[in-house]
Amino acid sequence: MQIYLFWGEDDFSLTQAVDTLRQKVIDPNWASFNYDKILPDQGDAVISALNQAMTPPFGAGSRFVWLADTPITQQCSQELFAELERTLPVIPSTTVLLLTTRNKPDSRLKSTKFLLKSAEVREFSPIPPWKTEELAKRVRQVAEGRGVKLTPAAIALLAECVGNDTRQLNSELDKLELYAGNSNQPLGDEAIAALVRSNTQNSLQLAAAIRQGNTAQALQLVAELIGHNEPALKIVATLTTQFRIWLWVKLGTQAGEPDEKIAQAAEISNPKRIYFFRQEVKSLTVEKLQQTLPLLLELESSLKRGAQEVSTLQTKVIELCTLFY
Repeated sequence: MQIYLFWGEDDFSLTQAVDTLRQKVIDPNWASFNYDKILPDQGDAVISALNQAMTPPFGAGSRFVWLADTPITQQCSQELFAELERTLPVIPSTTVLLLTTRNKPDSRLKSTKFLLKSAEVREFSPIPPWKTEELAKRVRQVAEGRGVKLTPAAIALLAECVGNDTRQLNSELDKLELYAGNSNQPLGDEAIAALVRSNTQNSLQLAAAIRQGNTAQALQLVAELIGHNEPALKIVATLTTQFRIWLWVKLGTQAGEPDEKIAQAAEISNPKRIYFFRQEVKSLTVEKLQQTLPLLLELESSLKRGAQEVSTLQTKVIELCTLFY
């Protein structure tokens, strides 16, 4: 019995892991017979997946059944749970059953508890943008895995440019790999600066423009980000992270807390960065910073409800800038 549960919002990394697992277990000559992807809009998707999982593979290799975007770890009827309980323990060893979902499994559900005991669980959540050391570590690991040699300065700059966007990281590494050619010398930060598009940096510049009440610059940065196809929700996530950090730093500074404690509260891995954040919020008030978070939450909610991206972003950015005139 080989059962896997992959979950998380990092769609690119999750999809890569699915492809790797599928290629590992399926004989390519029998793939059309032994691979089933079952979507949630198919009637009785879970039952269909369980039935397919019980079917022996044709020819060589194993059968691979992928129950994609399943809501079973968020809601599950008693009847469906009974079917899971009955079927999972007897799935043949020649079948690999994979369940995927973007949402964190609800550990209170019987179905989730049962799957956590029965399956190998892997999380694919994006690294928080403020965890710079983890982002740099991820860049180093992926680059090494692909044979792209980078200096420490190049790793740090690439991590700053792509943030937690694994799709962009892989795309930029494709470009850097071609640029490096057969050279054995590691690429430096000057190559990164010349070749890599930095949307995350522009989002941080947008946060700085809002903090300074510079509406014209903020709107220009919004236009540039959208022009570079930066997802609006990712822009909002970066803004929310940045204003959250500034708020924690301001609160900690007013309370006389040491840098280490402020860094812990703000989830900043390097306490030495607190000095620079202190300078950025020196002229701001806690009240103004607090007002930004509900506005950013409203913006996120509007975008998730399908609001027009450009006009919604522009309107909210103007509203945010007015807080800091």
